Amino acid sequence: MNNNNTFEGKVALVTGGTSGIGKATAIAFARAGAKVILTGRREKEGAQVVAEIKKLGADAAFVRADVAKDADVKAMVDFAVNKFGRLDVAFNNAGVEWKGPLDQATEAEYRRVFDINVWGVLNSMRHEIPVMLKNGGGAIVNTSSVAGHVGLPQVSVYIASKHAVEGLTKSVALEFAKQNIRINAVAPGVIATEMFDRFADDQLRNHITSIVPVARVGAAEEIAAAVLYLTSDAAKFTTGASLVVDGGFIAG
Repeated sequence: MNNNNTFEGKVALVTGGTSGIGKATAIAFARAGAKVILTGRREKEGAQVVAEIKKLGADAAFVRADVAKDADVKAMVDFAVNKFGRLDVAFNNAGVEWKGPLDQATEAEYRRVFDINVWGVLNSMRHEIPVMLKNGGGAIVNTSSVAGHVGLPQVSVYIASKHAVEGLTKSVALEFAKQNIRINAVAPGVIATEMFDRFADDQLRNHITSIVPVARVGAAEEIAAAVLYLTSDAAKFTTGASLVVDGGFIAG
């Protein structure tokens, strides 16, 4: 453990916490003093993250959940409260990618992406916020993407889902602003994760890296740092915002 106790006494929930950005953020919350509930669909990987956190001297637990399913989302929030007594912070990070030309966008793929990327975020907030209100407030960050700020070819369904996350974040933030619930989005650029590995072959990876102004892909830990800032008291006047962390990609 390090000496950063920013989240001492708080309970943080991280969806999609078994790898990549979710895993890095769960560990960062633990290092900052939080008790962590992480969720995902892969139990083996979830148990490994919990073990890693416990080696740091922090407390964590894993609950299997598919955020596209209402019963799973309700169960994960109930689990957090039953395990640690409260919920202060949520990072709604679970998501899936999609790429292909428009004529390959099927209804089934559209529904899969939107059920997880959009309904999963909306429904998570729907269950998280009432619990946070019982504690007098809380902070939520939703994972968007640079894809929520621009248009890109060959990823239309994914782009649409992340624009929806941006709109949801702003709207729900306004709905609960007077009730001490802060809701923001983090919009990663190209980050070295399993999702990026699935999305990009070597040629595309090299091309993307060449057009990022800082000339590299980002690290999951750099997104985790942004999430911890947005959920900390240092950002207590920030709500309804989207923090782009992309190495300057959409500024170019």
